[in-house]
Amino acid sequence: MKVDAQILDKKIELIQWLSSLEDKTIIEKLIQFRKNEAKDWHTISNEEKTSIEKGIKDANNKKLNAHSSARKLYEKWL
Repeated sequence: MKVDAQILDKKIELIQWLSSLEDKTIIEKLIQFRKNEAKDWHTISNEEKTSIEKGIKDANNKKLNAHSSARKLYEKWL
């Protein structure tokens, strides 16, 4: 699996930030977020997982649409 250089840079930036973080409240929230994220992934359907993975793949391949285009497409439900 090839990782985008920009993503690696963002990960390093996050690691540096996290290593200097002293706010216990934020650390606890991050731990809770991580637990919930793992738990939520196991509770969704395979169809939802496939859809999420496709979206991530499309984003990584720069196959994105502007937010304004999405709003026009779905405005009757918003």
